[in-house]
Parts: sequence; structure tokens; C-alpha cells
Amino acid sequence: MRRDHILTLSCPDTTGIVYRVTGLLFDAGCNILDAQQFGDEESGRFFLRVHFDLPEDVSVEALHARFQPLADAFAMDWQLHDARRKARLMVLVSRQGHCLNDLLFRVHSRQLPVEIACVVSNHADFAPLAQSYGVAFHHLPVTADHRDEQEQRIIDLVERERIDLVVLARYMQILSPALCDALAGRAINIHHSFLPSFKGARPYHQAHARGVKIIGATAHYVTRDLDEGPIIEQDVARVDHAMTPKELVRMGSDIESLVLARAVRRHVEHRILLNGHRTVVFR
Repeated sequence: MRRDHILTLSCPDTTGIVYRVTGLLFDAGCNILDAQQFGDEESGRFFLRVHFDLPEDVSVEALHARFQPLADAFAMDWQLHDARRKARLMVLVSRQGHCLNDLLFRVHSRQLPVEIACVVSNHADFAPLAQSYGVAFHHLPVTADHRDEQEQRIIDLVERERIDLVVLARYMQILSPALCDALAGRAINIHHSFLPSFKGARPYHQAHARGVKIIGATAHYVTRDLDEGPIIEQDVARVDHAMTPKELVRMGSDIESLVLARAVRRHVEHRILLNGHRTVVFR
């Protein structure tokens, strides 16, 4: 059985990075299965993702110890991931269920290599849907007076269920700065517009009022700034003057589901590296 691992790193761009990294993996007996790289002239940083097979007689701890001096020499931000391990997801949802339904089906049909550990909602509408897939459902109502308590229960669930990624699948609540900070780098939101256009509420109605000719959806990491986190994935569809806001919503829901699924896949396959407020996404 292969012991697939993925190395991701970023560092100041200079000569010899790929040579030294691949040479170290070769010397350790690793078989490189795939490698992708990008050098950003604007930021002066270099990004690398290497998928490799770790020999049976080499432990992950030994490879860590072997790699650390090289990482220090090049001032690398780096991570080593077990590619065989399925990420554990928490899905947050309100009363729009198309993205949740899509994720549940993709996982059930083995199109998406993750485990949905639980679904959390401020409404009880989708308890039967989650339960039909054998997924735990937690109804956590939220009010202005009890928002802090509700968000703490979310954080407690994340810790108890060992959640790797929180997915906001049309969760129509603004997260507090404290919750955003607690989930930094491990929470993805789907916004129903082609950001940075039409942030905030009712973007399809905003788009219709402006007479746009395309609509879109954007998956991005959650930050304190509403709908302004680093963008992971986007897609669009053409519309025309004859379409109503309701028709835009219907068309957009398909785009949202697809964009969110792509973003989740990119994240759990460790294909996304942060480049300031932007992302490097290896396909």
C-alpha cells in the first residue's frame, strides 16, 4: 500500500529550491508522483506542491527532521500532509439547502474524498436531509442576545469532532471576529456573486438592478472582513435583460454548488497556498 504524502511550501524566491527539495526526497528514497510550482514576480515568493510516496522504512518524523534544516535555510513556510487521510468537515447551513445537498451527495457517491462529520444550522429544516445520509445534525438557533454562546458551541463542536474544515454552505449569519479568528485558514464560504462585485445581502437582486449580463459565485476563505477573504474558486453564467431576480437565483444555485465543491476539493487536496491576500491554486 502506497504511503502518499503531500509537501506544500512557500518561501522567498531564489535559485536551487526545487533542486534541493527534490534531491532531499530522492535521498530519502521517496518517489515523486507529481510536482507543481509557481514563482510570483510581484511578491518575490516561490510556491511548491510535491506529491510523493514515502518508503515503508522512513517515518514521517524522520522526514520532518531531515527537512527542517533545509526549510530553515530557505525561510520556508511548509507543511507535510498524509494524502491518504480524509479531511473531516463541518457544514454550516441556514435555509438554502442546495449546496449542502450537493456536498452530501458527492461525499456519498465518493466523488469528494472527505468525511462530513456533522451539519450545523440555525434552523431545523435540513435535519431529515442530514440524517438520511447518516450525518449528525446540530440545531443551534442564534439570536442577538445569545450569539456568543451559539458561536462558542460551534467552536466546541469543531474541537470535539476534530474538524479540519468548516464549510459555510449558504450559512446566512455574519460570523463574529472571534469566530473568524478561531477558524482562520480552515473555513470556506460560498458567496452568491462574482466577487468583488455585489457583496453582502441579496446579490442577485443587486445584480438584476444593475442590469448585469453575467452572474457568478465565489468560494473564499473566511476572514473578519465580510466577503473579502482570499478567493479560491469562481465561475459565471450569462444572463439577459428578460430574466427576473428569481430566475437569476435559480440559475445561480447551480453555479454555487459547483464552485463550492471545487473549492472544498482544492483545500482537502492541499492545492491552495496563501500569497498575501491572494491564493495560489494548483490544479
